[in-house]
Amino acid sequence: MKVALFTKLDISENNEHIFSVIDSLAKNKIDFEIDGESYDSLSSVNNKIQSINRISKLNKTYDFAISIGGDGTILRCAKEIGELSIPIIGLNKGRLGFLANSAVEQIDFILKKISKSDFKISDRTIIQAEFEKKVKYALNEITVSRKNTTSLITIDTKLNDQYLNTYWADGLIISTATGSTGYSLSCGGPIIMPDSKNLVLTPIAPHNLNARPLVISDDKKIEISIISREDEYFISADSNIFSASTKSSIIISKAAHTLKMVEFEDDSYINTLREKLMWGKDKRTEQ
Repeated sequence: MKVALFTKLDISENNEHIFSVIDSLAKNKIDFEIDGESYDSLSSVNNKIQSINRISKLNKTYDFAISIGGDGTILRCAKEIGELSIPIIGLNKGRLGFLANSAVEQIDFILKKISKSDFKISDRTIIQAEFEKKVKYALNEITVSRKNTTSLITIDTKLNDQYLNTYWADGLIISTATGSTGYSLSCGGPIIMPDSKNLVLTPIAPHNLNARPLVISDDKKIEISIISREDEYFISADSNIFSASTKSSIIISKAAHTLKMVEFEDDSYINTLREKLMWGKDKRTEQ
């Protein structure tokens, strides 16, 4: 078994949880390599890292990718994996994430589960934004928003070439089912189970209050045109931000590839959702 390891160094912590995972991989004789960004940061605080190989180029020889950190680390990992379909194991430290939903302390237990193929793969929809001869991918959401202005922007939206609506708002979020618990949720969007074949269009602070979040099938093509007092607007694909001319439109659709997340029965999405949102817990009875 060959593993690609992704993580993020936190200078405010001792980061022993990262090195404990590395020790467990070595103890279990797992062939693993560390991505370049993680390698550089870790080797600056621990000389042992220099004895480990860094990833020169991701390819299909890797059986799994392990992400140690929060959901942001998984998003970076997903970007690097691209179309390779390498399954990701998300390990979190301290804070429960919607993507990184297994505790880092469970690494030995997880490796045993992996060796016995005692897990399932959750296929997550990836969406792509095409604009100005660029193509950008996102696991969570693609957002269009105003730039260099406090005024609303006008967002003309079509579905499969049919006019849908004009939003007068600060922006519009096009979220995957995976990303429904992120930016979209904070703007009033619904929670969608990640295996649902849906997208949700969520306006950001709409002027027209009858503009509500809309759930659509993920096989729809979404075309967006922007009218603004400024010449440019922002497009964000997960954590990456780009500028685009208001003279150009943006096409958003489902990508040909998906992201594969490894899930274990004890760390299922339903359990994560219930714990994260404290469902089924009556705070009135707690002292």
